[in-house]
Amino acid sequence: MGSPAPDHGLIPAPEAVERFRAGIEAIWPERTDETARLGVAVSGGPDSTALLLLAVAALPGRVEAATVDHGLRPESAAEAADVALLCERLGIPHATLCVTVATGNVQAEARTARYAAMAEWIAERGLSGLATAHHADDQAETLLMRLNRGSGVAGLAGTRGRGRVPETAIPLLRPVLDWRRSELGELVAAAGMEAAQDPSNANDRFDRVRIRKALVGAEWLDVAAIARSAENLADADAALEWMAALEWRSCVKKEPMGLRYRPQAPRAVALRVLARCVAELGGEEARGSAIARLFDTLCEGKPASIGELVVRPNAGGWSFAKAPVRAAKKIKS
Repeated sequence: MGSPAPDHGLIPAPEAVERFRAGIEAIWPERTDETARLGVAVSGGPDSTALLLLAVAALPGRVEAATVDHGLRPESAAEAADVALLCERLGIPHATLCVTVATGNVQAEARTARYAAMAEWIAERGLSGLATAHHADDQAETLLMRLNRGSGVAGLAGTRGRGRVPETAIPLLRPVLDWRRSELGELVAAAGMEAAQDPSNANDRFDRVRIRKALVGAEWLDVAAIARSAENLADADAALEWMAALEWRSCVKKEPMGLRYRPQAPRAVALRVLARCVAELGGEEARGSAIARLFDTLCEGKPASIGELVVRPNAGGWSFAKAPVRAAKKIKS
């Protein structure tokens, strides 16, 4: 027997479906293979629920969904069950993926566990990509949050419509990146549904929540334009990466004890090359502020250390080698 016919009362308006179809076509060339199927991450919240409704309408018979239950809230199991019921109404397969979140930064660890579980599910089901519900408001909130922390271009660069699931080659698709949160919420409401609400989204302990509330009260800010700026910064970040790769090939040489770098590029590019030098020699992952302090110290003609590496200026270049920390001034990560 085939899958049951979807509940047509859940199908979004044709113009919304066509808009979504155009977005997915731009980032998922694999769709031309009629056997290719798309996995959709659905938490049960309004954003991912709207994504699911749009995907099912635009790609009939080619969508599966999964919900990750982190076990961090008593309501999470019931929310996953509600998504399973919705998928039954839509006539598509659904899986609930239970994970254990490691201690530490809960949000970061939950994200790691979530993507690992999704990657395993994608592989098991033979799906061609994973779609998530990141949207324009997410882009704007992230940009403003990182501006408030003094981030550089890499930190300010927006999310792209297509990427990779962390630690895999699986395409990670964000087909509603140019949609507003309110548009997605209205789509769910029009289907006569009430999506789940994560209480953490109203918790002022989180920077993102405070930024979100501030945006609601600042109607003079154009969220869509801010999101486009984040996309433009992503282009700038890609250009800097290209230049850093060229600088690396041209100006970094191996030495018996490590590496030698003769900087030629502007500071923004040189910082990326410095970070790669540290990483290549097995140094600790350093924060951007630590790499910046290292650069400034070296430009003053002084030796410095970062993690277990010592860096010495000589003859127009900088030599990197492993050495005791006490051999030079420590640059904190």
